[in-house]
Amino acid sequence: MILSLSLVLAALSPSPAVPPVAATMSEGDRWLGEADHALRQGRTEQARLMVGSAVEAGASGVPVDRLLAGIAFAEGKHERALTLARAILVEAPDDAAMLEIAGLAALRDGRDEEAFHLLRRGVMANPNRWQLFNAFGVAADRMGDHRGARAAYRQGLMLAPDEPKLLNNLGWSLLLDGSWHAALAPLERAAALRPDDPLIRRNMELARAANAAELPARRRGESDADFAARLNDAGVIAAAQGEKARAAAAFTRAIEASSQWYGRAARNLDAVRP
Repeated sequence: MILSLSLVLAALSPSPAVPPVAATMSEGDRWLGEADHALRQGRTEQARLMVGSAVEAGASGVPVDRLLAGIAFAEGKHERALTLARAILVEAPDDAAMLEIAGLAALRDGRDEEAFHLLRRGVMANPNRWQLFNAFGVAADRMGDHRGARAAYRQGLMLAPDEPKLLNNLGWSLLLDGSWHAALAPLERAAALRPDDPLIRRNMELARAANAAELPARRRGESDADFAARLNDAGVIAAAQGEKARAAAAFTRAIEASSQWYGRAARNLDAVRP
C-alpha cells in the first residue's frame, strides 16, 4: 500500500552511534577507537578491517561485538545486527545504543512486536533522542496502539519541534485512527518544512481529501475491519452519487485501515479513477 510506505520510511533514522571505547587504550582498544570513528563517518569497510586488527591485537567480547553490530546495522544487515545486539543485551540490558540498534533492526526486518518492546526500553534508557521516540511510535502504530504512538511522536517533537518525520508520522497516526481534522495541521506543517517530499505531500493531500469528503470518523473501540467496511460503504455511496473524489478518498482509507478490505477497496478505487 503506497501511502503506508511513508510511515515506514519516515521511521528510519541515521545509524545510532556506538559508544566510544575507554580513554586508556591498549593497542586493541586503539584499533577499536579508530573503528568507531570510521563507523561514525560511514566508512563501514574500513571500520570492519580495523575491528579485525583490534581482534588480532587481543580485543574481544562485548566491545568488539558492539562495533560489529553497529557495522552490520549501517550496512543494512538487520538480522545480523539484531542477533549481535540481542546477545549484548543479555549481559547489558540497559545498553542504550544496543537497544536502539536492536529495535531499529527489528523494525526494519518486520519484527514489529519485538521492535515495540525493544524501543520502549530504548526510550527509557535514552529519553533524549527524537529518533527513538519516532521509531517507537511507528512500532506502536503497527501494533495498533495509535494513542501510544501519538504520545511517542509528541514526546519526540518536544525534543525536535520542527522535525518533518515526526510531524508526518503524527499526522499519519491520526489518519489511521480516523481523526481527519486533527491530522491536517501536523501534515501541513511537515509539508511546509519539506515541500519536496512526495510522501509527506501525499499524506497531506489525503487528509485534505478526507476532510473535504466528510468521511465517517472512527467510532470508539471500532475494529480495523469494521471501520474499513464503513469507509468502503461510504465510497460505494459516493461513487453511486457521482462524487468520484469523495469515493476515491474513502476507498483509499479503507485499503489502509484493514488488509482484509484491500482487494475489494482496491478494485473499487480502480473503478472510480479517471
